[in-house]
Amino acid sequence: MPCSRPAETVPWNFPRLVVSTYQAVSGTGTKAILELKNQIMAYAAGNPLEVKVYPHQIAFNCLPQIDSFLDNGYTKEEMKMVNETRKIFEDPSIGVTATTVRVPVFYGHSESVNIETGSKITAEEVKQLLATAPGIRLVDEPQKGLYPLATDCAGNFETLVGRIREDESIANGINLWVVADNILKGAALNAVQIAEKLIAEYI
Repeated sequence: MPCSRPAETVPWNFPRLVVSTYQAVSGTGTKAILELKNQIMAYAAGNPLEVKVYPHQIAFNCLPQIDSFLDNGYTKEEMKMVNETRKIFEDPSIGVTATTVRVPVFYGHSESVNIETGSKITAEEVKQLLATAPGIRLVDEPQKGLYPLATDCAGNFETLVGRIREDESIANGINLWVVADNILKGAALNAVQIAEKLIAEYI
């Protein structure tokens, strides 16, 4: 049964974006790359892991903190994503929330993107839109084990998109998995570009 909400209970305007990022250490720079390498080698040798660049061990770990925390509980990186998305859409009322995580990957930022639109769009329609979109490569055959991977995006200018499926918890929701070489393409920009193409058609 379709999900519905009384208009007075909806606290945002459509569209609404929920983004979780899984960002490679190369986004912090060379010192972070070396720290991850050194921690991996130290772990393999049974030696203590030295922590300098990040507030905690990054090897075999996920750190839900990129940049410093603000008074609202978000980090600067998370609020940057919120503000830049609204700036690109020229719409300060757009609903955006983000969680940014540093992961033990050398190159390639990954993102889980949930988009809630004002009108219905199917997963198949999203795939058709993205299949011909410039700068995007659709990698979406999960039954064959084919979906975007950070290991496949290094040195690639394309943004890889897959795991496209409808969000069954809401009426008009789409889930995407997005991966790109963060050194070549940047981080949050890719999710915004993809969302912009979808939203332009369905709001």
